[in-house]
Amino acid sequence: MAGPGPAADKLEFDPARLDDQGLYGPRDGKRSLDYEYCIPVGAAYRAEVSGIDPSARFQESSPGRVGCGVDQVLVFGNTHQPGFRQVLSGLLALKYVERIAPAWFE
Repeated sequence: MAGPGPAADKLEFDPARLDDQGLYGPRDGKRSLDYEYCIPVGAAYRAEVSGIDPSARFQESSPGRVGCGVDQVLVFGNTHQPGFRQVLSGLLALKYVERIAPAWFE
């Protein structure tokens, strides 16, 4: 996971709340965390993100809660996947990913 600094500041949830399987919550009610972020429109961006995050789902018709602009595509991901911490680190390292937010409100 990205250490302190600008990349870590882009993550709007605390990854320390997640266990090794990418789940959070009480022992008898664990659940995965869905997250969302925006990327620029374009096949090269989609390919790069898909190569980092196998859970990536692209949603062109919605700005999402993160407020993607008309020149951006909304992307959903999920923490319940192998190597989710490395996935998040890879996404945070992308200059065009401005923030990664939970896709829900607690």
